[in-house]
Amino acid sequence: MSKTKTVEEGKKAVVIGSGVAGLAVAVRLAVRGFEVVVFEKNAKAGGKLTELQLSNYRFDAGPSLFTMPQWVDELFEIAGEKPQEHFRYNRLPVVCKYFWQNGKKLEVSADLGKTDKRVVEEFGEKPGALGNYLQKSRRKYELAGEIFLKRPLNRLKTWSDKKVIRALGHLGKYDLFKSLHKTNRSHFESPEMVQLFDRYATYNGSDPHRCSGMFSMIPHIELHEGAYAPEGGMYAITEAIYQLGRKLGVRYVFGEEVAEIIHQKNRVKGVELKSGEWELADLVVSNMDVQLTYEKLLPEVKMPRLRKYEERSSSGFIFYWGIDRNFPQLDVHNIFFSKDYRKEFEAISRGEFSDDPTIYVNITSKYNPADAPGGCENWFVMINGPNDSGQNWDELRAELRKKVVERMNTVLNVDLENYIECEEVLDPVRLAIKTLSADGALYGSSSNSMMAAFLRQSNKHSRLKNLYFCGGSAHPGGGIPLCLSSARIVDELLAEDL
Repeated sequence: MSKTKTVEEGKKAVVIGSGVAGLAVAVRLAVRGFEVVVFEKNAKAGGKLTELQLSNYRFDAGPSLFTMPQWVDELFEIAGEKPQEHFRYNRLPVVCKYFWQNGKKLEVSADLGKTDKRVVEEFGEKPGALGNYLQKSRRKYELAGEIFLKRPLNRLKTWSDKKVIRALGHLGKYDLFKSLHKTNRSHFESPEMVQLFDRYATYNGSDPHRCSGMFSMIPHIELHEGAYAPEGGMYAITEAIYQLGRKLGVRYVFGEEVAEIIHQKNRVKGVELKSGEWELADLVVSNMDVQLTYEKLLPEVKMPRLRKYEERSSSGFIFYWGIDRNFPQLDVHNIFFSKDYRKEFEAISRGEFSDDPTIYVNITSKYNPADAPGGCENWFVMINGPNDSGQNWDELRAELRKKVVERMNTVLNVDLENYIECEEVLDPVRLAIKTLSADGALYGSSSNSMMAAFLRQSNKHSRLKNLYFCGGSAHPGGGIPLCLSSARIVDELLAEDL
């Protein structure tokens, strides 16, 4: 970020929502010299990136995977701070453990040489198959990441940049118009490896049979650049950025919901709060779900047709379990695959859960022992599923719980029910209420289109001057790294407007 383009004294910015993107953009605006006010309807910051205390167990309530930590560090660096003095993290030696119902298992290690050897010996892949795939993944990221993840796509300057022109020259190598599933099938022979790499579509709530093969760049981020664990849990990300904002003079107003964005003659003037008070500002950044921003905060502005009818991402059902036992065969991240991945995603597209769902278990007490009592573990258990379309979630809770317990009993050879000390759940309805996510979709709009990257809400309103968007429902998409990138893009667009 250019530190030369700062604003004149007295300029004010309002940020709506304190998800990770809202927190990040508030820091960037403060560094530029804005007086920044963040309005958050909840009692604390974080959006989906919050924490839950249940009896003697602490849980990260939302996102559980941390990659691209340098994008958090960058916020401290532009503010003139040393990141390690405020926020610490460590690379995980084991990225994830995978379990298939045919009895096969795979520990994906940060040592990719070891992982490659296991893939050859246990799954019959050709030597180097994993390495070749990941090299192509790296190449896609190095070429296309500059375009799709770090730059606004609706700006002529983006497409006239030399790096972008060079990247466009390699368009045929991106598998842009091939599905992720077909991309993976062309690289791997075993159904297990295809399924493993198909799973990366779920990182933004999409279907590997429908989203672009471009998403095969994601494994590079996780496996080459690494998966990390923040000291203090994922919520430490929220807390660190929030405290940085406070140090920079950002004013946070909790328990205060914005009712409407005030605009006159195609120019934003500030916001009106539910209390009836006005907060006038020179610009407004919405970290709220884009569709709900239009529906609730811009009632007189016609919502773009693409926003109104776009497909929402998938969601999920989460159990938070305090487990009165240790399971040494598990690690921080664990995946228990369904037998038929295609049928699972077909069920989700119908608004249903699969009879045989894939189950994700995250156990932060593996690296942060304070998250659970001695000899115990905190299980964050998530089943990918549909967003809310009127399902009976209380009934589904009992059904899904039974399926998860039965699967764990089989895989771990245990009667898990005997060890569940406490429980809380999060379904799409509760998620929608808590975070104002339309239909309880975890990632905003889905990427179930080969052109999804070009169809997301841009980070700057096309007609209302000084209105910007950041967060998972805006470009470039959902997940912590992309939300942080959306804040950077808003900052870049803003710098041009100064």
